[in-house]
Amino acid sequence: MAITMTPAAAERVKSFLKNRGRGVGLRLGVKTSGCSGMAYLLEFVDQIEEEDQVFESDGIKVIVDPKSMVYLDGTELDYGKEGLNEGFKFNNPNVKNSCGCGESFNV
Repeated sequence: MAITMTPAAAERVKSFLKNRGRGVGLRLGVKTSGCSGMAYLLEFVDQIEEEDQVFESDGIKVIVDPKSMVYLDGTELDYGKEGLNEGFKFNNPNVKNSCGCGESFNV
């Protein structure tokens, strides 16, 4: 079981953490939402909980709770720009379908 980040995603997170002035890493999770059932959740972490799974990629800790890990195993977090749009992209091998707007998915 693993979660990875591309160098571009890691650099973006490093920049956010530096500007924020604190934090041990980035939490990647899922929540029930959207038209396809689940949506990704990204948030900064100041404290790692005992039950969390921690992966390190390019010097960044990616923290995942056990319930989300079932849906995220094997996911690669990327960051990119396409035209005027920029943001994180989730390359998740578990996704069966996603909605047209790209905000939610199901497994």
